[in-house]
Amino acid sequence: MVRELTLRQVGGSIGATLPKDMAERLRLAAGDRVLAVETDRGILLTPYDPTTERALEFAARAAKKYRAALRKLAE
Repeated sequence: MVRELTLRQVGGSIGATLPKDMAERLRLAAGDRVLAVETDRGILLTPYDPTTERALEFAARAAKKYRAALRKLAE
């Protein structure tokens, strides 16, 4: 499902509010944690999972360390 969300100022941050029906379908409630992952197509919100977070951090470190090799492989 695709929904347009409006961003709002929340203190020093910017927040997006999920429609109630979407939050209910995804079983999300106030206070739940999600991961925001920047992709080449935009932002992916996914349920918080410490294992996923560690895997993403590991992948980012590996991509930085092997940047030159990865660029060469992409040719």
